[in-house]
Amino acid sequence: MTALNGVKSAAARTADVLVVGAGPTGLALACDLARRGVRALVAERSGPPSPALPGSRGKGLQPRTMEVLDDLGVLDAFLAVGGGIPVGMIWRDGERRGEHHLADVPAVTPTAPHTGRVVPQWLTQRLLLDRLRELGGDVAFDTAVTELTQDADGVTAALSTGGTVRAAYAVAADGGRSALRQALGIAMTGETVDPRQALVADVRVPALDRGNWHMFPPAEEGGPFAALCPLPGTDVFQLAAQLPEGAQADTTLEGVRAVVAARTHLAPEDVAEVRWVSAFRPRAALADRFREGRVFLAGDAAHVHSPAGGQGLNTSVQDAYNLGWKLGAVLRHGAPEALLDTYEEERLPNAAQMLGLSTRIHRGEARRGAATRQLGIGYRESSLAVDARAGLPADALRAGDRAPDGPYGAGTLFDAFRGPHFTLLAVGVDGEPPRPADDVIHVHRLPAYEPYGKGFFLIRPDGYVGWAGEDTTGLREYAGRVSAPGSRPLT
Repeated sequence: MTALNGVKSAAARTADVLVVGAGPTGLALACDLARRGVRALVAERSGPPSPALPGSRGKGLQPRTMEVLDDLGVLDAFLAVGGGIPVGMIWRDGERRGEHHLADVPAVTPTAPHTGRVVPQWLTQRLLLDRLRELGGDVAFDTAVTELTQDADGVTAALSTGGTVRAAYAVAADGGRSALRQALGIAMTGETVDPRQALVADVRVPALDRGNWHMFPPAEEGGPFAALCPLPGTDVFQLAAQLPEGAQADTTLEGVRAVVAARTHLAPEDVAEVRWVSAFRPRAALADRFREGRVFLAGDAAHVHSPAGGQGLNTSVQDAYNLGWKLGAVLRHGAPEALLDTYEEERLPNAAQMLGLSTRIHRGEARRGAATRQLGIGYRESSLAVDARAGLPADALRAGDRAPDGPYGAGTLFDAFRGPHFTLLAVGVDGEPPRPADDVIHVHRLPAYEPYGKGFFLIRPDGYVGWAGEDTTGLREYAGRVSAPGSRPLT
């Protein structure tokens, strides 16, 4: 065999999972699969991530995404390069008119230890790619999937570089124009959020200070706006600008300079360089379904957001995080194949919820508040959420909710959760908790802790409470649904 960008190349290859697309969705999924011992082949039609591709695009990482990055073992790398959300500065007639906070930024707490960060998307992808390689995986760049067929046992894909790959499952993470989704015949239902074109570009503007997110409101109500956000870890700003209705974007250096000069007090020549540029009309769209046989849709292939509110990339990472542990359970631990049905059951309604939020923020009908942090997303209505307790108060933690962090021993509960395993928490109960018969479930005991209350809580690998009970009655049966049927994960 010869090597192709670090990935074995031959007339025919095999993998457990074929991941199509190496954006944040595909890379997060590949990292999760790799740490579970699941062999994934990631095929990306473009080259490696760089400032020119994909540019800054989705730059805002929400607190819930930071928790995912913590679990994947890459949090420190993101903290080293990312920055907090800059305070906005309103400009008018070339003068600073005051600060504006784009989002409510709460203080960190023991239960929610992370704030949002700003990281340009190309750097997010590079850090995830580095982590994937640390875990023994890699990406076949400049490699497109040209054809895909499936049968009862798996999928077979033809590659643009020659040869085929055979896998048990495939995941379409190839973006909003997903060729794989279209080939599967899965429609998207949506709307144009704004008829005006938007221009986004990464620009170098030495004349502008990097201490604020600079905002340039329109001269008249409803007119086009512009903003320049300093991107941490770089020497550029992300320009976001609306165009007048009916105008077509000019993505040349001269065109970008003209937009900046028309919307701000800056002169055209103050834009020293354009490193990446894109023009689009904001829209919101949701795939009619997230699965077709052995092929799953994730990320922008399943849902397309307005960039307002910073929900698209973050929702996409949550897709990967939800699907990764389920594929691992089926492929490595013999869990029932029906477990994979819960991916669409859980993620489609959540994606719809986040799409609605993004659209409302774009139209000025909602503020970037608690909902945008994605800490409140849950799966209480899921068939995987089983709560055997009775008489709970309205504000009680329930099965399907995100499991809060908190102090535990010399570290935190998130330290105990970190990794591909389930975690059984025995909180404020007498007697010895069940003992694990293998490494699928880790057991921890702690005194009464108010955010949890009292009882037993089985925390899923993606950080949600799957099962809760006053005692362990029914726990073994539930474990059989999400791990190997007939196995004895608890004794």
